[in-house]
Amino acid sequence: MMKPLNPALNSDVPMAGRSRRGFKQILKSYFYWAYPRGCFHYDVMVTLILLFIFVTPQLWNFGAKPSPITALMHPIQISGDGNNGLIVTVRASDVTIPEGASDRVVRSALRDAIEPVTGDAVFVERWQTVMDSRGHLAWKIWAHR
Repeated sequence: MMKPLNPALNSDVPMAGRSRRGFKQILKSYFYWAYPRGCFHYDVMVTLILLFIFVTPQLWNFGAKPSPITALMHPIQISGDGNNGLIVTVRASDVTIPEGASDRVVRSALRDAIEPVTGDAVFVERWQTVMDSRGHLAWKIWAHR
């Protein structure tokens, strides 16, 4: 039987004769994932990856918070406007708008009212007040994504 040429692979060579790998070589082999499955270094790499996956979300604050969903007291009616937009009808009692508010404030309040149904990527184009089918005051909102 032939003996391997590499003394590090030869089990007959004493430990003192085997060459020790440097720190740079170990890091390089970690980077290129050069270890076979089941060895110590492979287990270390997998452990580091799992730690990264499960620990970093708790360490980094991305500021992502769920949007508060305000419960509407009455149903919302949604229909298409024929031009890839939406016509949303919301009862006026479900929208809080101060008296004499500017268009910007009204647009923001209407957007906040329809956001739970349409999602946050909606733009309010225009609006008007109407009477709904039961005779209640409502907002008719034209919006698009």
